[in-house]
Amino acid sequence: MYVTELWRKTYPGACVGFMVLSNVFTAGQCIELKKCKRNLEINLREKFVNEEELSGHEAIKAYNAYYKRYSKTYHVLQQLKSIVFKGKSIPDVTGLVEAMFMAELKNCLLTAGHDYEILKFPLKLDVGMGDEKYILMNGKEQIVKRDDMMIADTEGIISSVIHGPDSRSRITTETRKVVFIVYAPSGISQDVVLGHLSDIYAYAKLAAPDAKIEQQEVYS
Repeated sequence: MYVTELWRKTYPGACVGFMVLSNVFTAGQCIELKKCKRNLEINLREKFVNEEELSGHEAIKAYNAYYKRYSKTYHVLQQLKSIVFKGKSIPDVTGLVEAMFMAELKNCLLTAGHDYEILKFPLKLDVGMGDEKYILMNGKEQIVKRDDMMIADTEGIISSVIHGPDSRSRITTETRKVVFIVYAPSGISQDVVLGHLSDIYAYAKLAAPDAKIEQQEVYS
């Protein structure tokens, strides 16, 4: 992935994790992954006994500082609150998306997943100018926020921090090779990002036992 100097200048201390997994075929719901989800819900409720502890988590603080500039609330924080304090369950979706979402909740790190075979390489990590457009998962066209972190392939934007991933490269039941990308603003170490990627891989292996890491990098 190519990292622009503008991104480095705009976000000193930030980093982006990148992992490619192959052989990620999943066949329906995975019992072991479902058990792991229930255990994760229990662990999260034990870890965060009140909203002050949750908001004081180092990663949450880093994302809150980033999102505040856009008058936005970090959506992973909102998801955590619904599971920890409102008794909601982690939803059942495709195994790869569940693995990513579980790791997001466990580590509070913002992650996007993409079908590798849809992407047109090379990828570019850059900063939005405020006029770029792409189609979100919900099918709506979105303009990127000025100065927001974003990643594009040669056909267009695949994700941004504030607005999330695109529709074109989304993970589906047909996905056989996947890319996971972790956006980490300043205040989150590369070691934390690497640990997060390891968690995604461990969860993905439950749903797709033959999954293998083809590439793993942290860009800064």
